Amino acid sequence: MTPLLRVVLFEPEKAGNVGNVARTCAVLGAELHLIRPFGFHLHDREFRRAVMDYLGSVKMHEHASWTTFQTGLESDVRVFAFSTHAATLYTQAGFRRGDYLLFGSESRGLPVWLREGLTALKLPQPGGGRSLNLAVAAGAAAFEAGRQIEGW
Repeated sequence: MTPLLRVVLFEPEKAGNVGNVARTCAVLGAELHLIRPFGFHLHDREFRRAVMDYLGSVKMHEHASWTTFQTGLESDVRVFAFSTHAATLYTQAGFRRGDYLLFGSESRGLPVWLREGLTALKLPQPGGGRSLNLAVAAGAAAFEAGRQIEGW
């Protein structure tokens, strides 16, 4: 069965953020895809502390690179790139079951070359600031996608 959605973290740097995203994926029934290189190890204590006992409940995939990730995609899937540089709000996406939600690293976000050719979405930041925390952004986007798909 196709998962509700798939959250993809491109070159994540912080173990705690990835652990929190994994917990979010577990409670939503979403897959988690991690694209190397990472700024930590998956056996890192901070990762284990953040993911708690949810690790066994999330289907997690590791990919050696963006190219490796892409070669495994079916031709009809939709990948949404989240970026503060996007013009379209995430609430306007019209998410469907099985969509991929792609987020960049904590310090760099998604590179321009990667965003090109993908549908780019943003979360509003009416109070300003450079960006939201990765785990917060992924959680907000994943729950909105779930709401659209399942009608919560």
